[in-house]
Amino acid sequence: MSQNRTVGDLKIDIFDYPHIPYWFTLKQATGIIRKSMIESEKCFHPLAILVFDEKYNLMGTLELKNILKGLEPKFLSPSTKAQGYTDSAESLSSVWDSLFSEKSKALAERPVIEVMNPIKGQVSSDSPVTKAAYLMVHQDVMILPVIDNQKIVGIIRMKEVFEEIAKAILNE
Repeated sequence: MSQNRTVGDLKIDIFDYPHIPYWFTLKQATGIIRKSMIESEKCFHPLAILVFDEKYNLMGTLELKNILKGLEPKFLSPSTKAQGYTDSAESLSSVWDSLFSEKSKALAERPVIEVMNPIKGQVSSDSPVTKAAYLMVHQDVMILPVIDNQKIVGIIRMKEVFEEIAKAILNE
C-alpha cells in the first residue's frame, strides 16, 4: 500500500453515491439501482444503495441480494425437516419461477426498510485503509460509511479497499 493511504483517499462522496429514503418500495429501489449501474459516471457499479431517514441520517444499505430476497415469497425459504432433510434449492427455485409474476410483483411494493442491512460500523476519513478492511471482513459488509465531525461525508467500498491491499501484496 502506498505510504499513509487513508480512507479519505479512497472514499466516494456521499452525494455521488446512489441513495433512497427508507419508505421507498423494492420496486422503486430496483429502478434506482438499475439506473445507477447503467448510467452513473461518478460511481461505477454501486455494490449497495444507501438508505436514509427523513433527517438524512444513514439507516442502512440495500444490496441486490436484499432485493431478491425481499421478492421471494416466504413459503419458498428453505426449511429444515424433522429428520434433517432440507428442501432442494433447485426445486424451490422452479416453484418461485412459476409464481414470480403473481407473488413477487406484489412483494415489490414492500418498503426497503423491511429488507435492508442496518449500518454495523463506520470509519473516519483519517482511518487507515486496513481498518476499513478489518471492519468489512469482520462485519460482513461491502461498504462502510465515512464519518467526519459526526456527519456522513462519504462511503468506502470493498472494491477500493481490495484494490489498495492488492497493490501492497503485488508490490505495485
